[in-house]
Amino acid sequence: MITFPNAKINLGLHITEKRKDGFHEIETCMVPIPLFDALEMIVDKKGGWESTGLGIPGDPKDNLILKAEKLFRKDFQGLPNLKIHLHKTIPMGAGLGGGSADAAFALKQMNNLFDLHLDDFFLEEYAAQLGSDCPFFIENTPKIARGRGEILEPIEISLKGSFLVLIHPGIHVGTKEAYAGITPRKPTFKLEEVLGEKSRWKDELLNDFETSIFKSHPEIAEIKSKLYQSGAYYAAMSGSGSTIFGLFEEKPTQLTWKETYFVFEKEL
Repeated sequence: MITFPNAKINLGLHITEKRKDGFHEIETCMVPIPLFDALEMIVDKKGGWESTGLGIPGDPKDNLILKAEKLFRKDFQGLPNLKIHLHKTIPMGAGLGGGSADAAFALKQMNNLFDLHLDDFFLEEYAAQLGSDCPFFIENTPKIARGRGEILEPIEISLKGSFLVLIHPGIHVGTKEAYAGITPRKPTFKLEEVLGEKSRWKDELLNDFETSIFKSHPEIAEIKSKLYQSGAYYAAMSGSGSTIFGLFEEKPTQLTWKETYFVFEKEL
């Protein structure tokens, strides 16, 4: 069985509070986009793990897909072994949720392969154990995310017809670095209201991480400026970066980027 985990972008990302447990409360709108990995799972006596495409650093045991498998094996005894192959296309550590998507799609895929008949509520409960963004990818539709990102509320929003330009400059922004420059604050407006008026996005739908990250990585800020100069009606950093995306009414012309950048362009 093959599925295609997709990336996401954030329309606004507000850090509203630091909790006593060390986590931060956020408010954001997450929207799926058609940039995909490929995940294949096959019942196999020997089992095994393989990845191709973009290199995945670290110990495979730390991969969220294998952690998802471990969660199910803990609660459901006697599950057959799986041969798992991930072809990685979504840049990692880029604010696009690629690892979270892989884990969530693994849960959904195993649910079908093993005939577990878990509904989305239970799948989201498992996903929340793997990461804050993971539950979003279970239903995989636009959502307002609050709490650590696991409290989800559906929202009707469509980017259909917009042209997406997404650039990952290959700059690593660690989570610690991203949060170091943050002063939590609650927005003065209701996110749902701003999302309903695209004319307000540029000035009000902001990513709080940008202020500090742009200071330490001006190259990232330059990408956002270039997108606006090329006619984007909205541009922002996704997640804690370093990916910047722009939304256009039509495909921009004469946009060029460094050869070292990962660039994805698609009409939505």
